[in-house]
Amino acid sequence: MGAGGLIGWNAVARAMPDGYTLLTTEMSFTIAPGLLPELPFDGYKDFAHIITVAAAPNVLVVTPHLPVKTVQEFIALAKAKPGAMYYGSGGNGTNTHLGAELFNSAAGIELVHVPYKGAGQVLTDLMAGQVQALVTSLSTVLPHIRSGKLRALVVASESRSPLLPDVPSAKDANLPGFHMNFWVGFAAPAGTPQSVVKTLNQTIAAAVNTPNGRHRFAELGLTPVTDTPEQATEKVESEIKRWSHVVKSAGVKPD
Repeated sequence: MGAGGLIGWNAVARAMPDGYTLLTTEMSFTIAPGLLPELPFDGYKDFAHIITVAAAPNVLVVTPHLPVKTVQEFIALAKAKPGAMYYGSGGNGTNTHLGAELFNSAAGIELVHVPYKGAGQVLTDLMAGQVQALVTSLSTVLPHIRSGKLRALVVASESRSPLLPDVPSAKDANLPGFHMNFWVGFAAPAGTPQSVVKTLNQTIAAAVNTPNGRHRFAELGLTPVTDTPEQATEKVESEIKRWSHVVKSAGVKPD
């Protein structure tokens, strides 16, 4: 999450609650409260959460230079070479950082963190074998998996992804706790009338579920997942609590 994102979130939190100022939310929105306790807004109380529009599981990918074909082989290799296996991230406290720490915890290993100043260089170095692993959204790396430049070992969800049916889920791989979806939603300032929130929910859901909308999300590696304002609110609250716990447990500090 960058300074621009924080400024935008704060601006929406303080905007007129008339339904004309909306915020695009995603996973980093629920990570920020645990990582940055001095935020000038409350991610739960200062927003009226409208809807979740799309989601995609995160996935563990490795460089094809590694002599592993399965996640079990990767874990065994990491245990055999403690301190010699590295994962890249887009920086301290980012989705990619916390996702890999979640995998470390689930797998009982300690991949070493290499923070970058953005995701682009991570992918370049991963494909070249400079770092060995990355946990990121499937939509980010799907083209590289399909081209053979990266190898997908496990999807961070209860079930397999229809986009990668041959890659095991965390449940298949016996990695309890390694569940992490990238998602996109919309929110308005707190105090927005419920009638307005309901209308926005219905209008956005209708647009998402058109053939064109579903096709566009599929091109991006995302699955349309529309829900109610109540469900969206519950998800955000639950995710804030979850990521606050992960940040604390892993000792993650922002840059």
